[in-house]
Amino acid sequence: MEEWIENVVEKESNIGSYPNPGTKVFQYGTSGIRYNSEHLDHVQHRMGLLVALRSIHLKSAAVGLMITASHNPQDDNGIKLIDPQGEMLDSSWEVYATELANAPNNQDVCAILINIASKYNIDISYIPCVYIGRDTRNSGKRLLEAVLCGVKAFKSNVEDFGIITTPMLHFFVRCYNTNCLYGQPNEYSYYTKLTNSFKTLRKMCSDLKNYSPIIEFDGANGVGALKMKDAIIYLEESLVINMHNDDILNTEKLNYKCGADFVKSNQCPPTGMTIKPHCKYVSVDGDADRIVYSFIDENNKFYLLDGDRIATLVAGYIKDLFIDSGLDVNVGLVQTAYSNGNSTKYVTDKLKVPVACVPTGVKYLHHKANDYDVGIYFEANGHGTILFKDAIRELIRNQCDIEKDEAMSLALKKLICIMDMTNETVGDAYSDMLIVESVLCERGWSISDWYNTYSDLPNRLTKVTVKDRNTFETGDAERICIKPKGLQEIIDSIVSKYSMGRSFVRPSGTEDLVRIYAEADTQFNADKLAIEVASAVYDIADGVGKKPN
Repeated sequence: MEEWIENVVEKESNIGSYPNPGTKVFQYGTSGIRYNSEHLDHVQHRMGLLVALRSIHLKSAAVGLMITASHNPQDDNGIKLIDPQGEMLDSSWEVYATELANAPNNQDVCAILINIASKYNIDISYIPCVYIGRDTRNSGKRLLEAVLCGVKAFKSNVEDFGIITTPMLHFFVRCYNTNCLYGQPNEYSYYTKLTNSFKTLRKMCSDLKNYSPIIEFDGANGVGALKMKDAIIYLEESLVINMHNDDILNTEKLNYKCGADFVKSNQCPPTGMTIKPHCKYVSVDGDADRIVYSFIDENNKFYLLDGDRIATLVAGYIKDLFIDSGLDVNVGLVQTAYSNGNSTKYVTDKLKVPVACVPTGVKYLHHKANDYDVGIYFEANGHGTILFKDAIRELIRNQCDIEKDEAMSLALKKLICIMDMTNETVGDAYSDMLIVESVLCERGWSISDWYNTYSDLPNRLTKVTVKDRNTFETGDAERICIKPKGLQEIIDSIVSKYSMGRSFVRPSGTEDLVRIYAEADTQFNADKLAIEVASAVYDIADGVGKKPN
């Protein structure tokens, strides 16, 4: 085993061309690894080695590797690894990814891989299968070469899908590993599965009322814009998509003052488009796994409909469908500490849907959502999906074949459409957009009707650059700060001065940043609270750069 791995690494992978310069300590987190692209060649090469070994361990199951930095600036890039059912990399292997990214030399890389192979008693007779994709960044092609050197060293079967969205790669991986029961691992199958079910459900809606099928689409000048242009062909006339921020050739524009993260973080419309009152604006991020809606009124006031709003919209609709179908199913919603306090209250008190709170990160939400028959999860940033247990999926389809009264039969048919237009592997901006538009159409709602279901507490999200994010430790689903010692007491003291105040801090999973969330009775107070807490973080944790003020 040792000799085999040493031969693979030293002779087959061209590892000498990808030395670790030792200028940065990396950590593989929920969002993988992200950093300035000039420093990632050795990381990508080693992740290629790791993902191939992961596939061998899983007896030739297809695993995925996505080269992307999502909503980060265009100079950055990164990597996300995907497990066989389209889920995030198993957390136990995140440790190995971190160790490999930081291994000082080739001998250490070999030692780590040998340790993995020995621990899992890996059978080297299996041939790895690796699916690869990348976003539109200029650095992607160069980093792909580094990945391929690592992947092909293990004589892997490689499928390079080129420039695709992150959710597409998740979808393709699951398709392969379910013997294509989930769909075919190609773009045609992806579009037809999601879009055909959307169009089928649209035909069941007879009274549009206030609903408008017109969407002003903010593609963040990234791969989401590129693939939406392809999707429009499949949508035919079921939606009218007006494209904006779709200049993928000028990578300087990627995520620049546009896209889901910009709109959510700054709570303002995206630039690069004319904003008109009561038009429906949809923004995705750089790799199209996040989505938020927004609009302005006649007084130019901005309204954001983020992941919380999407979650409440979907949860209420799905619960109603199950009631109409006559099926007794446990529907639950999973949120994080970032979720607006009033959204939680609305779901619990009005919709009567149970809510669980987990730490930030898709892997935590996805795992908890599996506790329900139908689990709905959305981070406030717009990343989320719906999970149906296999038994529930089968129950719905079987019941649809049994003769029932018209209302029950119609509800079951609608549930099947929702299931088939959901990309259950991960948050998917395209799939989520189709689901939102389906529910709005079924309800007969305009975007302002949707917003008026409840009122958000004013909130603000900001961040502070610190010397070392690893000095921070949180608890209670990240709602309290355990370390640095004394910081939580300071936060509590600050929060106590504000009516309906709430604030928490959490370290970034990929960068030396600490994120601060605050909400209060007015926007002025939420902003002021966020700055006060950010200033406290800066003082106690060796803040870098200009102090928040």
